[in-house]
Amino acid sequence: MNKPAKTALLLSLSLVLGACGQNGVPTVSPEAPTAGAGQRNLPVTLRAELNTPGKWFVELEGDPTALSAQSVGSQQAGFRAQAKALGLRYQEVQSYSTLFNGFSIVANGAEVNRISRMPGVLGVYRVNRVELPKTDISAALEPQMFYAKGMTGADIAQNELGLTGKGVKVGVIDSGIDVDHPAFKGRIVAGHDFVGDDYGKDGKYVPVPDENPDDCGGHGTHVAGIVGGNVPETGFKGVAPDVSFGAYRIFGCSGSSYDDVILAAMERAQKDGMQVVNMSLGSAFDNWRETPLAKAADRMVKKGVVMVASGGNSGDNGIYSMGGPTMGDNVISVASVDNVKIELDSFSLSDGSKIGYYAASGAPAPTKGLTLPVTKKAGSTPTTVNDGCTVSGAFPPNSLTGQAVLIRRGTCSFYEKAINAQKAGAAAVILYNNAAGYINPTVAGDPAVTIPVVSVSDVDGKKIDALIARGVKLTFDGGKVAVKNPTGDTISTFSSIGMSAELEFKPDVAAPGGNIFSTYPLSKEASGYAVLSGTSMASPHVAGIAALLLEAYPKIQAKDMRTVLMNSASLRWFFNNGAPLQGVPDYAQRQGAGMVDVVNAYSNTVRATPSKLSLGESDTFATRSKVVVLKNTGAKREVYDVYHAPALTISGTTLAPTPSNKTATMTINGSNVDEAALEVVVPPFSEVELNVTVTPPAGAADKSQYGGYIYLESRTGSNLVVPYGGFKGDYQSLASFGNLILGGKSYPAPWLVDDAADTFYVKGQTLTTTPDYTFKNVEVTFSDGSKDTVMDAPYLLVNLAHQIRTMTFELLDGSGNVVDTLSKEDYLGRNCTNDFAKRTSTCSAYYPLSWDGKLSNGKEAPNGTYQLRLKALKPLGDESNPAHTEVYTSQKFDVKR
Repeated sequence: MNKPAKTALLLSLSLVLGACGQNGVPTVSPEAPTAGAGQRNLPVTLRAELNTPGKWFVELEGDPTALSAQSVGSQQAGFRAQAKALGLRYQEVQSYSTLFNGFSIVANGAEVNRISRMPGVLGVYRVNRVELPKTDISAALEPQMFYAKGMTGADIAQNELGLTGKGVKVGVIDSGIDVDHPAFKGRIVAGHDFVGDDYGKDGKYVPVPDENPDDCGGHGTHVAGIVGGNVPETGFKGVAPDVSFGAYRIFGCSGSSYDDVILAAMERAQKDGMQVVNMSLGSAFDNWRETPLAKAADRMVKKGVVMVASGGNSGDNGIYSMGGPTMGDNVISVASVDNVKIELDSFSLSDGSKIGYYAASGAPAPTKGLTLPVTKKAGSTPTTVNDGCTVSGAFPPNSLTGQAVLIRRGTCSFYEKAINAQKAGAAAVILYNNAAGYINPTVAGDPAVTIPVVSVSDVDGKKIDALIARGVKLTFDGGKVAVKNPTGDTISTFSSIGMSAELEFKPDVAAPGGNIFSTYPLSKEASGYAVLSGTSMASPHVAGIAALLLEAYPKIQAKDMRTVLMNSASLRWFFNNGAPLQGVPDYAQRQGAGMVDVVNAYSNTVRATPSKLSLGESDTFATRSKVVVLKNTGAKREVYDVYHAPALTISGTTLAPTPSNKTATMTINGSNVDEAALEVVVPPFSEVELNVTVTPPAGAADKSQYGGYIYLESRTGSNLVVPYGGFKGDYQSLASFGNLILGGKSYPAPWLVDDAADTFYVKGQTLTTTPDYTFKNVEVTFSDGSKDTVMDAPYLLVNLAHQIRTMTFELLDGSGNVVDTLSKEDYLGRNCTNDFAKRTSTCSAYYPLSWDGKLSNGKEAPNGTYQLRLKALKPLGDESNPAHTEVYTSQKFDVKR
């Protein structure tokens, strides 16, 4: 197990420390609202999105795992009868009865609001669209599966402990599994296709289910291969190569799926008797344990299924970025670690050495057998900052004819360097990094680059530079070379960061997920293999390890598997300035307890419970006291040196977190374990208590997340670790509504929008004229010259800067009195960004709320003056405390029908 330095954070660390700040603070200074007629230049009209009826979950009271099927059926029949009597208009899509008590429906906002008020309705939730995780094949990177297995001890479990997962059923809820791939021959024992090939194609979501879960998307086959693919002819083996599979297909060949389809697959997997279920999917930022999929996943654990789910790939979008089923209390939530080795295409040098490279996109691939002398620009050195750039004089005409030229990264684009070399007659370009590691360049441009361009590491670039004076040559011989991954064995930058909206500690563990070689559908890749990255690849690694442990210890309870894996994990170090900082643990909220270690989990006889400590906010109770129980189920006396291993604190802002070395302090059983280890003896078949007291970091910025580990270094057996996390300050002081950035300018938000006038009004702006709305369709010529027919109706664009417990949308009269409650939504996720320029199909900057001119009783609001108001109850907030609810009120407007 990687061992943390007991005083590592007292060292002088070369960290870029962030200033304290609010969540969601824009990257540019906000424009002050001024009096006037409003702003223009919204990039698109949003009316189509607003007027489309949505899909919703309706949850009825009563846990289906505690009710009989007859009781659940009776409740649902009663709801349908009551809804019919009330004249409610909705379309029922599907009903659920084993993991969720309720339905998915299609209805507009007004009908949903009425449904939410019906007796017996526990909650109403939006059905999220879930994107099929990206499956870009990296042909250049081909790390073998054994590299990843060696990182977690799965290779030892197979070869020395004899564990293969035989007899264990693992369900994969994904894009299906390639039923013709030899890796799964005869081992898919259950399955169902819930959607069909064309589901999601061209934006159409019409399910055509059948019993053949064959994969045409690719993602599910890759995931299943990691769990337990097995091809004796090629030597490929997943983590648990003898498991049986359940394949549950919830994606078409491309596109996305919906939460209600996933929930149906979860109920089917549980019904089919799966012992482990992997879900490499989720809705980023939707990080509440009360959401339908998280709640259903918890209920699967209650029914005896080990649930494993990816933590998410939104780490680049800041903290509180996890979401989906991974947020369930008893679900094993998995972060990603980069693979330790990568296998690259290579060329050979005339001194006999081999150099690994990436082939640049936008240029032709090197021809096998091509041999060229290597040169560089006169005067270029490994410290030149503008090598090959036009500003440095580029290359003299014809100076590179018939040669490969070595060019250092820096100052100008890869394309500019390559095209300048081509103009000087170069036959190939070798780019090398100006920082540690490899680069994957693009040289597309006009005119096109027509010569091969490859990139090598900084180390290899310096090596070639030193050989040029001796007359070195290179040959593209079609070879491969395995090289150390510079970021290997550290947490992947894309891995999502916790904690949950309710400050519960997440993720739980980490596993290899960056650059993973596994199976791929034969219909998409002739070789049957591909390299993908994501927490999608880390999660099935843990599912495979769970299968190995279930084979070894069939009596492990599903609810205890997470404890076994967390206790035995090993810490990953923070990656900074091109290298891991040895002994300095990465954020606990990014790695959980650390990398899973199946050998340690197999041999441990002592369990520490709880397996993690969620310390909450420090505003009311600064110092937190917890009890951890060590239970020895073995016949051997265990002795530990117990001390505190603080992880880096997350400072900065929600969207731009930064590391801080201001850490918490800890005592255990009254001893200061920051200064010296405490000896703890656990006799055979007995229990010992650790009384743990954690004090938040005094020097850390307000609104930081701190964390670390109780580290138990064994003198007699395997080490143990218990992570903790907490929030410094008043959690309810985080803003619910953030500013929005449009065209590089930040404006106070929410915004009241008037599409018919091609205008929006920012928060706090005083208007010189009162907007009016007719609720009629009008044709508008927008500021960008486009034309469209829109309904002349008001809507709000809201940036959700943080998760919201309950958001109430109200209609007020001109005097500020409440006319009606238009909607009330629970457990909202935050937005991915606050910048319109950064939004994508999977990264939203805003949350729209529209009003159709009707009251909740279905009648039209009379003409008059109104306002729209939003009230956001914050996570863990107290409704009776005004400081825990954030309020926005729009400008006044007139309804003129």
